[in-house]
Amino acid sequence: MTNPPSYPTGPTPYPTGPTPYPTAPPPYPTAPPTDPTGHPYHRLDRTTGRHRWWRPLTGTVLLAFAYVVILLVLLALSYGLGTALGAPELPDGGADLGPLGNTAMDLVSIAIALPLVLLATLWPARRPVGTVTSVTGRLRTGWLGRCLLAGVLPILLLTVTAFLLPDDSGDTGAWVGWRSFLTALAVLAVLVPLQAAAEEYVFRGWLLQAAGAFVRSPWFAVIPQAVLFAAAHGWGTRWGFLGLLVNGLVAGLLTIRTGGLEAAIALHVLNNLLAFGASAAVVDGLSSDETAADAPWSLALTAIVTDLLYAAIVLWFARRHKPQRLSVPTPPAPPAPCADPARTA
Repeated sequence: MTNPPSYPTGPTPYPTGPTPYPTAPPPYPTAPPTDPTGHPYHRLDRTTGRHRWWRPLTGTVLLAFAYVVILLVLLALSYGLGTALGAPELPDGGADLGPLGNTAMDLVSIAIALPLVLLATLWPARRPVGTVTSVTGRLRTGWLGRCLLAGVLPILLLTVTAFLLPDDSGDTGAWVGWRSFLTALAVLAVLVPLQAAAEEYVFRGWLLQAAGAFVRSPWFAVIPQAVLFAAAHGWGTRWGFLGLLVNGLVAGLLTIRTGGLEAAIALHVLNNLLAFGASAAVVDGLSSDETAADAPWSLALTAIVTDLLYAAIVLWFARRHKPQRLSVPTPPAPPAPCADPARTA
């Protein structure tokens, strides 16, 4: 007769306490990780980890819409001011504030785009405002000063050449007088840098980086903004359009090569101060509605040579002073800690 099997009467070998396995999954990040590699200027939208395909497109649309709305408000205010002052009306219906007043309004109407670009960088781009200025996240004043110095020789060459070129109209203009000239220079010295910087922040800043968010090649990022920059000045002559196109290409490539907008801003400010200053020196010079797009072949060709000379000097400075070209790599985020078994039981 066999004995019945015996069963253990001691403690069970299976754990009866809290399970050692977590009951909740470990937390996951809500956004893709930041890119740990440094990027050139036109790819800075990729450094935050918040890039989405719709952000550059939405920002461009909102930027254009906000600019049109604010521009209409500004025109309404200028018309109201002109009416209060008893100013006559221009052929297009606006108030005639005089040559200097009209020029100031034109410059302000472009300068208002600068804060809009900064706001679009905050949202919907969702990255620091300084990333539209340079790869360091700020305006590099020392490098800006060197770029202004680099533009002295090319601008002098452009000034002398433009003075020696024959004038097809045959009208050299009468000297406006020192008082009017110095008054105009004071206004231009304040507004022209803002106007020139605003154009650079729009074309070489926002649009360049918006294209660079989708393409790696600097050329594919530079060409669209250069074409839009030339088109924004209107269609005058083929040579004028070509001159503006080359200027946009040179400024865009210098922006990427030097890691920021300083070189482009310096060239634009010097060019515009020369153009507006020369117009302010003669009677009714500021009343002219001609732009760089209307330049004859001789002046446009001179401007192209000037831009290329400026680019060569800036690149020579860049080899000596080595401005930062890439963004600082972002360290990868530490892995999420595993859940504590004792807390998840």
